[in-house]
Amino acid sequence: MSAARAFAPALTAALGGLLNAVLPPRCLRCGADVAESGALCPTCWDGLTFLSEPQCHRCGVPFETVPTEGALCGACAARPPAFDRARAVFAYDDASRELVLGFKHGDRTDAAPGLGRWLCRAGDDLIRAADVIAPVPLHSWRLVQRRYNQSALLVRTVARRTGAPVAYDLLRRDRATPSQGGLGRGARRRNVANAFSVTPRRRGLVAGRRVLLVDDVLTTGATAESCARALNRAGAAAVDVLIVARVVTPRTLQTR
Repeated sequence: MSAARAFAPALTAALGGLLNAVLPPRCLRCGADVAESGALCPTCWDGLTFLSEPQCHRCGVPFETVPTEGALCGACAARPPAFDRARAVFAYDDASRELVLGFKHGDRTDAAPGLGRWLCRAGDDLIRAADVIAPVPLHSWRLVQRRYNQSALLVRTVARRTGAPVAYDLLRRDRATPSQGGLGRGARRRNVANAFSVTPRRRGLVAGRRVLLVDDVLTTGATAESCARALNRAGAAAVDVLIVARVVTPRTLQTR
């Protein structure tokens, strides 16, 4: 290792300390003082509903009681999704909405390291099992308008923390679709049907491989399923989904 590379971590820590002295770190949600950047204050932290076991083996929706191993919620038992597993950091609700939408639409790209750190914890088993990780893509026109793909920022943080293999352009969005906001479940599915495809020069990374998709929010799962179908058509062995927040609705527990 060169002297410059050996010195880099110490330099990074020193610069981070200097920056914190000039610009004290703020809570990602409310702006209160916190101990480190990319963190939440105790009040905002307590307000979030973090998701963990017990949960549906397939979609990750939480269960109120401990089910048998591999149990599925009623929705997944009735209609299995195109992806194999989905896991989320926390529920998408009134407490998390401001944080998520600020990151997605409000140029709060400073939230990416903190959110990515939580993704690594919530999806540790999915990340370790993945052969390649990819973000859900934006259409080129949407990317120009927003100036960044929030899912790609999350993937970058996950890759830096875990060393996981990444292909940012694994998927492409072939047509610009209207916003999913305000659409019902069926309309969302129709809106993104066949909207994604595997980038031709990346097909070799998909066939026979386990792919992990990363996104910010899962509402009905329409976008995740459309992406998963594109990957399945290209021969993926399995498709998992890791998201920051998901809508949680009451579901009936069913087991395999």
